[in-house]
Amino acid sequence: MQRFLKTFVLVLVFFFRTRITEQYTTSQTQVLKQLRNQLEFPKQLEIWNNSEDLCYSSSSPLLTVTCEGSSVTELKIVGDKLVKPDKFNGYSVWGKTLSHAFSVDSFFATLSRLPSLKVVILVSLGIWGPLPDKIHRLLLLEVLDLSSNFLYGSIPPKISTMKMLQTLTLDGNFFNETVPDWFDLLSNLTNLSLQHNRLKGPLPLSVGRVHTLTGISLSYNSISGDLPDLSGLSSLEVLDMGDNKLDSELPHMPNGLVTMLLGKNKLTGEIPAQISKLSRLQHLDLSFNLLQGTPPVSLFEFPNISYVNLASNKFTGSLPVSLTCSSQLGFVDISANLLMGKLPSCLSSNSNKRVVKFEGNCLTVESSYQHEASYCKTNIKGKFSKIKNSGSLVAIICVVAFISMILLVFFLVYFRRMHRRAIVEQRLLTKSTPDNSSTGLSSELLANARFVSQAMKLGTHVLPTFRAFSLQDLQEATKNFEISSYIGEGTIGKLYKGRLENGTLVAIRCLVLSRKYSIRNLKLRIDLLSKLRHPHLVCLIGHCIDGAADDSSVDRVFLVYEYVPNGSFNAHLSERGMERVLKWQARLSALIGIAKAVNFLHTGVIPGFFNNQLKTRNILLDEHLIAKVSDYGLSIIIEEIHKNEARTEGQRIIQRKLKSLDELLLEDDVYSFGLILRDALLGLPRSAKGETFFQNEMAISVNSMEEQRRIIDPVVVGTSSHESLSIVISLTSKCLSLEASSRPSIEDVLWNLQYAAQVQATADRDHRSDAGSQA
Repeated sequence: MQRFLKTFVLVLVFFFRTRITEQYTTSQTQVLKQLRNQLEFPKQLEIWNNSEDLCYSSSSPLLTVTCEGSSVTELKIVGDKLVKPDKFNGYSVWGKTLSHAFSVDSFFATLSRLPSLKVVILVSLGIWGPLPDKIHRLLLLEVLDLSSNFLYGSIPPKISTMKMLQTLTLDGNFFNETVPDWFDLLSNLTNLSLQHNRLKGPLPLSVGRVHTLTGISLSYNSISGDLPDLSGLSSLEVLDMGDNKLDSELPHMPNGLVTMLLGKNKLTGEIPAQISKLSRLQHLDLSFNLLQGTPPVSLFEFPNISYVNLASNKFTGSLPVSLTCSSQLGFVDISANLLMGKLPSCLSSNSNKRVVKFEGNCLTVESSYQHEASYCKTNIKGKFSKIKNSGSLVAIICVVAFISMILLVFFLVYFRRMHRRAIVEQRLLTKSTPDNSSTGLSSELLANARFVSQAMKLGTHVLPTFRAFSLQDLQEATKNFEISSYIGEGTIGKLYKGRLENGTLVAIRCLVLSRKYSIRNLKLRIDLLSKLRHPHLVCLIGHCIDGAADDSSVDRVFLVYEYVPNGSFNAHLSERGMERVLKWQARLSALIGIAKAVNFLHTGVIPGFFNNQLKTRNILLDEHLIAKVSDYGLSIIIEEIHKNEARTEGQRIIQRKLKSLDELLLEDDVYSFGLILRDALLGLPRSAKGETFFQNEMAISVNSMEEQRRIIDPVVVGTSSHESLSIVISLTSKCLSLEASSRPSIEDVLWNLQYAAQVQATADRDHRSDAGSQA
């Protein structure tokens, strides 16, 4: 009997354990399918439709699900939402972010329901938003790769609690805070890669204490300050910090380093003698810095060295004629320095085995462009004279620093008082009775509108404090709005030029309201508008409400903006009457600025600002030809005035097709931006043939320079490279697609414009180099 009972119990245990395992497996499959839904059903996951247990679904380079027992331990999904332009490989693949309905917080909350995950690779899926702290719930995670998405803000500090993490890869996102100072808490971290972001500030000293690191890749950011001593990282093999703003001397490096990429920074001083100990070095790039002295001969003699780039520094002296180059050395670039004397024999001739670039020095060779010896001697003397004068500069800097400190204390006290006052006013406002907005934005929503702090910091800069003006102030500024101060009709309302009592020039917009607002409701709207501060937005610096004394209604409101002196963008696209017609690089710079502003308007505040009246005449240029968007965000204050004017050409065309303006809100600015791109390419006045050209899909594949010359503004053709121009032609055609789903996101627009500018800058540099070599 006892034997029977034992057998019976064992059968029951086995039965229930099997049921529990099956239920757990089903639960994990449900979580994976929920992730698929949140990622908006990417094609790679269609294979999951016919599978009940995803642990046994087939794998591919784009999709992998690995399980141990009934638990998912590895999830790899590689999408096609975004592949960023690559200036080295020269390609640009189009993609999009996930829709505005996507919630990054919900997505990672769902992901954390797979607690056994050790590997998470989610690349090019269009994931956008700040990376949530709850990522740290995946305590067993060893590999985290979220490359080529649209994540922004700071890297969550709670990642520091993920003690098992070995690889952290966040390349190709929009992270724009400082480099975290807690990586030394990750005791197993071997590979740290944060390339192609917008990280800023110094590189923390704590990075030098992560003794497990084998690779540090932080190139293409805005990291500044000193490069810390990394000599204690005995396992480090790869250091990639190129394209940043590092401005220190070269510190000691770990002896096991194999790849050192520090080009395009502001590094100073001489290459330290300790570098001769880096016997494993294979790839060295110190180009485009401010390094001095004579390059150590060991750089060319390391047994495994294959690539040495020292171009565009301030290297002096001469290399020994008897220099012996490593047999592995395949590329050397010492061009654009102040080197003199003979070129060593092992560098004197190019062959299939070794490429050597040495133009732009004072070497005694005839085969390439060189300066006269006096050129290098003069520059060396100039360098030493600057050193002698540095003592007096130090004294001046100390005095300036002392004065600056006093001013800083004064402004801190002042702004603290103003901040307290603003808090009191905001509390008074929120106690008032809410009323509804005709635009669908309630007073409660306006009062509690959230600015995405990370997105705000994409464009922070010093601007005047927002203030309230009296009607008398504005009458004095405009001489009672006399005709001489009248600028003209804007998209909405009349514009006047004025001068405040402190001498500041301003532009004043007068809005006559078509409906009655309470003063409280109107102040909430203006307050929200006043917080939109960005280098490429015309700054709103004040307002004046002209209404009834009893707070019952408002008839007029005046918005006071900074005055932008250089006219509109479209005025600089025509040769008629303009001294300064913008060339291609200047037009690209303006277009990039506009795209940054629009991206900020869409993502810098919740709810975002869409339908921003984007037209070339609403883009203004300041004294430095920096583009600034005007007429943005006014729809929250007034929507009925000049309804036909406010509707862009893009809205009219698409509205006929779709008959629903609501469907266009997210895409309308992109279409309007396409019209600005078109004007920048065609110039003004436009030809009818040019306008219809961009509505044709053939524009995407324009490769013929003859076709471009027939359509594009001659000023653009004469100052642009074929590749850069073709990128923007293709971009314009996509933006002007009548199908909203075919248009790129504003982030895609910005990336491709920046890529076109990089391509153009490279072409201009090559052209100058060729011209110099022929001189």
